Amino acid sequence: MNQPIRRVSVFCMVLIFALLLRSNWIQAVSADSYADNPNNIRNTLDQYSYPRGNIITADGQPMTSSDLTTGYKYKYKTGWTNGPLYAPITGYSSQVFGSNGLESLENGILSGTDDRLFFGDTWDTLTGGKKQGGNVVTTINSKAQQAAFQGLGNRKGAAVAIDPRTGAILALVSTPSYDPGTFAGSSTSDSSAWTGLNSDQNQPMLDRALKQTYPPGSTFKIVTAATAFETGKYQNPTDQTDTPDTYVLPGTNTVLHNDSDSEPCGQATLIDAFAISCNTVYGKLGADLGESKLLAQADKFGFNATVDTPIRSAASTFPSDSTPDGTAMDAIGQHNTAATPLQMCMVAAAVANNGKLMQPYLVDQEKSGSGSVVSTHTAKEMDQAVSPATAQKLQQMMVAVVQNGTGKLAQIPGVEVGGKTGTAQHGTDNKGLPFAWFVSYAKVGNDIPVAVAVVVEDGAATSDEISGGSIAAPIAKSIMQAVIGH
Repeated sequence: MNQPIRRVSVFCMVLIFALLLRSNWIQAVSADSYADNPNNIRNTLDQYSYPRGNIITADGQPMTSSDLTTGYKYKYKTGWTNGPLYAPITGYSSQVFGSNGLESLENGILSGTDDRLFFGDTWDTLTGGKKQGGNVVTTINSKAQQAAFQGLGNRKGAAVAIDPRTGAILALVSTPSYDPGTFAGSSTSDSSAWTGLNSDQNQPMLDRALKQTYPPGSTFKIVTAATAFETGKYQNPTDQTDTPDTYVLPGTNTVLHNDSDSEPCGQATLIDAFAISCNTVYGKLGADLGESKLLAQADKFGFNATVDTPIRSAASTFPSDSTPDGTAMDAIGQHNTAATPLQMCMVAAAVANNGKLMQPYLVDQEKSGSGSVVSTHTAKEMDQAVSPATAQKLQQMMVAVVQNGTGKLAQIPGVEVGGKTGTAQHGTDNKGLPFAWFVSYAKVGNDIPVAVAVVVEDGAATSDEISGGSIAAPIAKSIMQAVIGH
């Protein structure tokens, strides 16, 4: 072989070696970065080339479906059996706009790409089975979900129901809602629907149950009362408080008023002041207890931390930098206290469960496409929020609210219902229309299967027409009835 041919041969061998090296580098080292690149449309095309799994209620009702499309790019797209009803739980899954909620967090199971499905997928391939996604079984009770959705109707607001014994979320509703199916595809109409929803001033895509915080108003008096018992400030619900007829906020000339100044709040007992929701009693109690004690108790109920359900909630807040007058207002759920509906449902659930706060969760089981169980949730305790003795005292006070106080519209014949109303002021100088709150639990025999929190923003009502007892309590009642079958 002459020298020129030898040089050409060596050069060709170098090129071949470089090509082999590069191809192996791409497959072994760079493959994941290419696969995860958001500009790689093959991932999306592959995801919608076979049936996606469904999200299902605890009682077997499918929330989603996998529908055949007529487009040339995608064979399937995600559909919804009742999009507005379940949107806060499922989230959306769009061929163009991505996903959120359980559709995103459980994508590995739903798309069939989760590593735990590897052996099942391999077996299906060997036996000629078709590739398909797995299913996600939630904790949602479809009857309770429907009751909450219908109860809120056209009003802005949210409702959450929890099984206090396990932390299972039985209902999770946010209104106004939206239909994820309107932008699940890739057509012009899907883009228009997406644009319209995102520009809507009513924010239908905001999950008010998990992501929105509100001043909790008088429902926070549960936490203030709990602090009084846990610290030994008072021993019993019937203890008389040291409350003047007219209470001036510490260090100010501002008089704190009750919702009805004709109510006998001066020197009232804890339970009587709780039943008729005396601001003066619980505002002064909060100032007397002090910020640090209230903060420690609020934290034990879950304040100042996010909650993964697995959808992550916004953090509810109890402040650590208030002046004494601010602390008095914080103690009645105003000023800088803010809570999600999930958080206030957690408070009611912990009280109902003898002080034990369970981790709220939405996913009960993950299943493969063939139906085999991949995982099952195990209930977890978050904290012992209060002692059993304190919890029983709070239960006594919450029952008084429903039997003799501001929450009478939540009564269910033959069922022990405990609750707390709240009418929270907001806006500049508190000129915004109040938020109506009601938190509650239902006891059937010796069992407590459900706790509920409802908040209603009613911009159509005047200030004297909106209250937790008249607007939110009946909604909570309907949810509790749906769970217990009354």
